[in-house]
Amino acid sequence: MAKRLNLLIVLTLTALLSCQGFAYGNSDTITPLPVGEIAPGVYAHQAPVTAMNAASGGDIANIGFIVGDDAVAIIDTGGALIIGERLKKAIEAVTHKPIRYVINTHEHPDHIFGNAAFVGPGVTFVGHKNLPRAMAERGPSYLATWRRVMTPDLVNGIKLVPPTLLVSTDKDAKLDLGHRVLDLHAWPPMHTDCDVTIFDEKTATLFTGDLVFLQHVPVVDGSVIGWLKAMPELAKIPAKRVVPGHGTIDVDWPQALAAEQTYLTRLTKDLRGFIARGADINVAAKDAAKSEASKWQLFGVYNPRNAIAGYAELEWQ
Repeated sequence: MAKRLNLLIVLTLTALLSCQGFAYGNSDTITPLPVGEIAPGVYAHQAPVTAMNAASGGDIANIGFIVGDDAVAIIDTGGALIIGERLKKAIEAVTHKPIRYVINTHEHPDHIFGNAAFVGPGVTFVGHKNLPRAMAERGPSYLATWRRVMTPDLVNGIKLVPPTLLVSTDKDAKLDLGHRVLDLHAWPPMHTDCDVTIFDEKTATLFTGDLVFLQHVPVVDGSVIGWLKAMPELAKIPAKRVVPGHGTIDVDWPQALAAEQTYLTRLTKDLRGFIARGADINVAAKDAAKSEASKWQLFGVYNPRNAIAGYAELEWQ
């Protein structure tokens, strides 16, 4: 199992990174990250659906922030320090209220590598109770791979900043920004084993992190069975709109779950068939969920990795 875990980490990094040659200017030329106000006081950045590589500039994950009467909460910070700095510029263009919380939805580098831009007095980093462990175990590997593949501009200044305010799976956390309460829910293993969702009670806006993918094929790094099992509970959140981890933002809920559920169901069914027939894991990686290929971007990059992860999980049932 340890060998397979290491293989999955390598496969995740390989899928995220491929390409070279991208550079930014110095801090004096940093431009604000484009954001839109999708509900009163709720801002989101829709990143391109693309693989994480030097050409992407570290910008592949949807991120955002919420402004209360007293303070600001940030949801994820992007895949490079420069993305975090550009997000900070975008916040400054909207409000001068202090940033009180930085919430990381899980440990993947495209969501946390901009954290260092927000380290400072009065800022609390928030995440799943498992996130510190996940960052400690995987963060050094992520950073080492970034240094090999990305340009220095996209690596310099990145720091692993773990949360100090932790959300447990048995009790939601409430963050008050001043007449604006955010409900944070920590989930059992799904996309990863440290996923958190953020629900803005005032506008019924839900930030799902990578528990919801649109256009971008879902990535299984936790439990495909756990993901499918928890979907009914996820769908019950009384949201009016959702910001997924990847793909189109401000979409209807819970309809946004439909395509992802279909994909994960097909992947699971195909893998069970391969396992029952005694098929090799490499065959499963090539052919599982192949009927879904035309419906998703980056299918050839991530689906083989999903099949390997799912095969390793399901063969022990």
